[in-house]
Order: sequence, then structure tokens, then C-alpha cells
Amino acid sequence: MEESTELFEGEEEEDCKSRTMSVDLQTDSSLQVEISDAVSERDKVKFTVHTKTNLSHFKQPEFSVVRQHEEFIWLHDTYLENEDYAGVIIPPAPPKPNFDASREKLQKLGEGDGSMTREEFAKMKQELEAEYLAIFKKTVAMHEVFLQRLAAHPQLRRDHNFFVFLEYDQDLSVRGKNRKELLGGFLKNIVKSADEALITGISGIKEVDEFFEHERTFLIEYHSRVKDASLKADKKTRSHKNVAEDYIPISAALSGLGTLDSNPISKNFLKLAELFEKLRKLEGRVASDEDLKLSDLLRYYMRDSQAAKDLLYRRARSLSDYENANKALDRARMKNKDVKHAEANQLLSCQKFEKLSESAKQELTDFKVRRVSAFRKNMVEMTELELKHAKANLLLLRNCLSSLREEQ
Repeated sequence: MEESTELFEGEEEEDCKSRTMSVDLQTDSSLQVEISDAVSERDKVKFTVHTKTNLSHFKQPEFSVVRQHEEFIWLHDTYLENEDYAGVIIPPAPPKPNFDASREKLQKLGEGDGSMTREEFAKMKQELEAEYLAIFKKTVAMHEVFLQRLAAHPQLRRDHNFFVFLEYDQDLSVRGKNRKELLGGFLKNIVKSADEALITGISGIKEVDEFFEHERTFLIEYHSRVKDASLKADKKTRSHKNVAEDYIPISAALSGLGTLDSNPISKNFLKLAELFEKLRKLEGRVASDEDLKLSDLLRYYMRDSQAAKDLLYRRARSLSDYENANKALDRARMKNKDVKHAEANQLLSCQKFEKLSESAKQELTDFKVRRVSAFRKNMVEMTELELKHAKANLLLLRNCLSSLREEQ
């Protein structure tokens, strides 16, 4: 099986280089942000955010700070709450680090009932540790992507809070949200959904621009389909992981049979055990690649498409305010009372709506370009990896069959 062994040589190193989150790339060298290091503790992860810049606003051209997940959420919320960015797709907040499932599996493995052999235990532990490491790397990558999206945006990168986040070398004293605040956020989302239904449905406000009407219809359908595809991709990835785990007892059983005696059949058992061990590693790589190139991408754009929908909601709310201002002006003129105030309010609402619409149109156009580019890149890379793994799988089986025939 020498030929098949060569297929795997250097793969681990190659995988480490290729298995990074690639949703958006930094093209502007004037402000480059990356997470250079991360340390996982029991209840938190500390990220070292490294910045290189030639912008005059910063005191130094290169510096680093340590940040926690709650500070990323604080930064995201400051953008959402700032009306200056109402016409911008705010990059989705990175998901909260969650290693509980992997830790629980490792704990249960350590408290096992002794039904596993030592070899099975070692392999299962290796699998769980690899799973934990993969989750950790993805967590770091998603936090990095969030910052890189902000740094690449011509408007969001100039925000004062972003400067503070990148440069202030002390703790930002940001705490996680308590239950009352979480409940308040949940109720706020319910109110927003009801308000959106009123604006677009019952109130009968007509969209004045075909571009935004098309985008609204498209994003509703797109978000629903990406969400469904994400769930199905997760199931597919889980199936590959289950197959890889099932190979462990099979390989162990064959290895046990092969060591019972020294006859030719025992040698065949050992060769089959070696085959299933290599198939296990290969199946694990397939699961890992699909998780990164497909599942992670779908999850990210499920959140990003929701951010785009939120942008359309803010524009619809601005349109509603503009129409209400027009009605208020008509009533003021009929009563000949507070006309100047109504005119000023109507002008302000008009300017706000037109500015928001102009920015939103560019944002949605950029979102389409970014989305198509990311999916094309990941689908091509995933296809190449699938072909590579399929060839390796076929070669393993061929070499094993040839080796078994030689023993006959």
C-alpha cells in the first residue's frame, strides 16, 4: 500500500494552510486586521487582535490588543444602534464560542465503562481532540472575518468605536448581556417583525423602486433556502463523521483478529485493519472539508442575508416615516398650523430616505458580488477536494485488493 501512503504525505500541513475561513479578503493595505493568537480558557476565549496601518489617525503603525467575545458583540451593537449606518449592511456578529459539546464528549470518554479497547480509546480521543481544535479554529476565523469586513468597508472603518476596539490596550469593561437584556432583545426583534409586517403589508405602503422590491422578494426566498441548505449540509457532514467513528471499532476488531495467530488469514485481517484506519482518516478529512467549504459558508451567508434583510427593513421604515411626514404636512397646510415645522420635518425625512436608498442600493449590489464570488470560490475548492479524496479512497481499495491477492 506504498502508493496510497504517498497520497497522504504532507496532507496535514496542506490542510492547515487551506482550512481557514475565506468569506472576505482584505484588499486595502492601509488598514489590515488579523487575529494573530487566541487562548481558550474554560469559560472564555481571549483573542489577540493585531493591526497594521498607515492611517494617520492611529498613533503607531503596528499594534496588538487582547479582546474577548463580549467586546466583539459590543462593537457590533454600536454599529446597529448608530443611525449613520442605517444604509449599510452591518457584518453579522461572530457566533459565541461554544465548546461544551466537545468537552462533554471528552469527559464521557474519560469516564467510559471500559467497553473500549485501549486502541479504540486512543483513536476516539484523537477524533474528539481534532473536533475540538476544528471548532476552536473556526471560532477564531469567524471573529477575524467580522473585523476584516469592518476594516475593508469605506464607511464602517472610520467609526470611533472601531478605533477604540483596535487601539485601546486596556480592558473595555464590557460584560455579557444578562437575562433581562436578552429578553429585551428578543422582544425588540418581535416588535421589529410586527412593524415590518405593518409597513409592507397592512398599511399598504407601496415600494417606489423596482430594484428594492426585487431585492426584498429575492432575499426572503434566498434566506429561507440558505437556512434549509445549511441544516441539510450539517446533517451530511455529521453522517461523514459518524462513518469515520464507526470505522474505529471495525479496525480494532480486525486488528485483534490479526494478532490472534500468525497464519496467512491473520495477515489479511491486519491489512484490512490498516485499510479501515486509513479510510477513517480520509472520511474525517471529507467531513472537515465539507464543514468548512459548505456548511460554514451557508451558515455565514444565512446571517449575512439576514443583515441585508435588516437593511431593507430600515429603508422601509424610513419610507414609512417619509410618507407620514407628507401626510402631516398636508394636514398642517389644511389647518394652516405649524406649517414650517411640518415642512422641515418632511424635508429631513426626504433627505434621510434618499440618502439611505442610495447607500442601500450600493450595499446590496456589493453583497451580490461578494456572495457570488465566495460561493464560486468555495464550490470550486470543495469540488477539487472531493475529487482528491475520492481518488485517494479508490486507490486505497485497489492497493488493498492487490495486496490481498498476492497473499493467495
